[in-house]
Amino acid sequence: MNTALAEQNWSAAAKHFIGGRRNLLIGGEWVPAASGKTFAVFDPAFGREIARVAEADREDVDRAVSAARKAFEGGPWSRMSPSERGRLLWKLADLLEAHTDEFAEIESIDNGKPFSVARVADLPLAVDTLRYMAGSATKIRGTTMEIPGNYLTYTLREPIGVVGAIVPWNFPLLLAVWKLAPALAVGCTVILKAAEQTPLTALRLGELIQEAGFPAGAVNILTGFGETAGAALAAHDGVDKVSFTGSTEVGKLIVRPQAISKK
Repeated sequence: MNTALAEQNWSAAAKHFIGGRRNLLIGGEWVPAASGKTFAVFDPAFGREIARVAEADREDVDRAVSAARKAFEGGPWSRMSPSERGRLLWKLADLLEAHTDEFAEIESIDNGKPFSVARVADLPLAVDTLRYMAGSATKIRGTTMEIPGNYLTYTLREPIGVVGAIVPWNFPLLLAVWKLAPALAVGCTVILKAAEQTPLTALRLGELIQEAGFPAGAVNILTGFGETAGAALAAHDGVDKVSFTGSTEVGKLIVRPQAISKK
């Protein structure tokens, strides 16, 4: 099958989304990279360029962290009840389920996995994760413990703050949801750095996040390279937790942020 014929078989929804240039989601707005740079996304089946996305760098990470901190510390996300957070996650699950075929197709084109695999594995698991975490939002409790003496001893579980989530290329959507859903359920805000090889479903998910009604800054999505955007996110003083899936080598660097900042 040649590349022209392959594209003819794309659905209208996939053609519409893949065809345009894609920006960064920062503070509820789709914005270009501060540098104005973009980079190409390639179809691994044919090795051809299928899209261009914004190339985030340190300045864009700073903007995303600022938006996430504002939403966490003083914005609508910090004032939202667990029940409200759960309803938003459930709504996002409904939207993702309604667009199952579109997401499976975009994932297949961008990642190279068979559409049938994405359709019966990646998408249902992502939807189930969102619904599970939606239900968990109201069930995050501490414990009380009896000890000798006239004392009250208890634990209180609180959101840690701003989470930097870095995902690899092999399960782009599913791993993004696995990181986003639990962090959002407990009240954290998130900066998602998509893999540079496979950023398209993360960006499409960002559109659904906006459609679901998540407040600005609760979820920020960056596209860029690991050694620039990923390193800046992992080493940023305004990020309270980093969730990373990838190589052992990079994982070791992330737990030693000073090693990243010197690169």
